[in-house]
Amino acid sequence: MEKVMARESKSPKSEKEYEKYVNLSVQWNRWLLKPMGIWPQSRYTSGIGRRFKWQINIVCCGLISFLFIPCGLYVMLEVKEFYDKLRLFGPLSFCVMAYLKYYSIISHENDIRECIERIEWDWKNIKHSEDRNIMIASANFGKRLVKVCTFFMYSGFVFYYIALPIRVGKIATEDENLTFIPMVFPFSEYIADTRHSPANEILFSIQFLGGAVIHGIAAAGCSLAAVFAIHACGQMKVLMCWLNHLIDGRPDLCKTVDGRIANIVNQHVRVLEFLSLTEKALQQISFVEFTGCTLNLCLLGYYVIMEWNWEDLTVSATYAIILLSFLFNIFIFCYIGEHVAELCKQVGEMSYMVEWHRLKGNRRLSFVLIIAMSNLSTKLTAGNMVILSLSTFGDVVKTSVAFLNMLRATT
Repeated sequence: MEKVMARESKSPKSEKEYEKYVNLSVQWNRWLLKPMGIWPQSRYTSGIGRRFKWQINIVCCGLISFLFIPCGLYVMLEVKEFYDKLRLFGPLSFCVMAYLKYYSIISHENDIRECIERIEWDWKNIKHSEDRNIMIASANFGKRLVKVCTFFMYSGFVFYYIALPIRVGKIATEDENLTFIPMVFPFSEYIADTRHSPANEILFSIQFLGGAVIHGIAAAGCSLAAVFAIHACGQMKVLMCWLNHLIDGRPDLCKTVDGRIANIVNQHVRVLEFLSLTEKALQQISFVEFTGCTLNLCLLGYYVIMEWNWEDLTVSATYAIILLSFLFNIFIFCYIGEHVAELCKQVGEMSYMVEWHRLKGNRRLSFVLIIAMSNLSTKLTAGNMVILSLSTFGDVVKTSVAFLNMLRATT
């Protein structure tokens, strides 16, 4: 009876500890994605819950459209100067990126849900404190990446949607006795006159919400890639830890060498499957980020140069901060791709370094399978066309600078 009571008292604590570790990995993702209706729902969510999520999706798409469509018409129909068109092309391209990434996250909801379920399974089935410490370190690193990414993205939002309007202040018209707040995304006069109150304040507030959505989508895509890739890296480190204990064993591992070999192969297969699923879920987002950042780094560098004014650095500083946020976003994608490829290589090297000669009999032949699978180096790509690595990040920066020089020369 006492043993049953002990198990019952221990179970809630274990469940609470497991939930704490899962939240350590995915809680920031949940906070970012859930308000925008792109956090994957449970397979058993009710019809009301699904309809509510669809309504959030419609509202978010409407907010992005509220930024893109009026401003796009304004650029096509009313703007005459080339630089003024170019200055608005960057924000419009950011809206297009938000559209594509939002759609990609929604369309890959099942893949993202499965990745999260696999993370939960890994935490639930961890047994040894050494493995748990490895996973905790990886989860903390992934969480720090998400925090820094969110900070950079919303720093650009604060400067562009709050600091710039405050700096400009209300504008007084010459022909009419009224003042108004200038729109962050200019509004075509063929749709509405944004100078009169209360339409001016209402439209500005809606644009403010739309800006929060598009910056949130950018942070969400980066955070998903960071958390999934870093979790896979943590699982590869656990695999290398098991390889170290293959010959002599460990209390939580199988008692026989054959059993430990089977567990190692099974763990490696799970890691490769998780990386394949991550690649499937995020390769479209990575491609949008890769192409969009290459374009926007060029444009933002051009804006900084053109808007530079030593007497008032608000505008150029705003563009510089947004430039840093784009730079950091593409760096995160390339860094995690490099990190995954490097750890895959380390697993292969570790499999060679194990003292397999101490295995007896035909067990040495079993180790050939581990070595063969360890040679499979998985790499994350952008759209299955560009391998994400630090060299790719250098290529993005060099390409952006080359286009910037060409743009300066032609204008």
